[in-house]
Amino acid sequence: MAKTRAIEPDTAAGDKCRQILQGAMEEFLTNGYAGTSMDKIAKRGGVSKATVYSYFADKEGLFAALVQGLACEQVYFTVVDEEPTVALRLVADTILDKATKNPEFLTFVRLVIAESGRFPQLAQAFVKNLTKPGIERLTEYLASREELKLPDPEATARIFIGSLVYFQLMGEMMHGKDIIPMERDRLVDDLLRLVLSGN
Repeated sequence: MAKTRAIEPDTAAGDKCRQILQGAMEEFLTNGYAGTSMDKIAKRGGVSKATVYSYFADKEGLFAALVQGLACEQVYFTVVDEEPTVALRLVADTILDKATKNPEFLTFVRLVIAESGRFPQLAQAFVKNLTKPGIERLTEYLASREELKLPDPEATARIFIGSLVYFQLMGEMMHGKDIIPMERDRLVDDLLRLVLSGN
């Protein structure tokens, strides 16, 4: 993956970078990865092509920066001292709210999946920067809660997050809400019961 230039968020350079990233997001969502060029990104972002290249070495690096930006925004939970019922519900609500409160995120995930066959490195960037940190963070939290008596906190974290992602995938991305309906609270409540059943 190409590295991006470090910038200060409160500078003019930071504003310029945000313009580029916003333009890139719009282009990727409109034309897909293959159909997007650095020329189009520059035009959409209102900057010169040279300016785009001064921040990003290539299109892959720019795409990776978008994924990293989304990863920073999608925090599973921040208060690890919360007791499990509160912390796990916060994790679940955060994951499930991504689709309903941020339609652009859902469209971006569709793009990553659609392009993953031709460009596996894009999907890998998504997994590395967004999925993996979430699993690691939840695993660490579960392992720290000795009262849960979990034999395998990592497997539990994957089951918990995987169930929520599958629910979101089938309902929102595959338009299956009416075919296999389920209330989100019912799913979350039962996941919590499964994880907390050792108490």
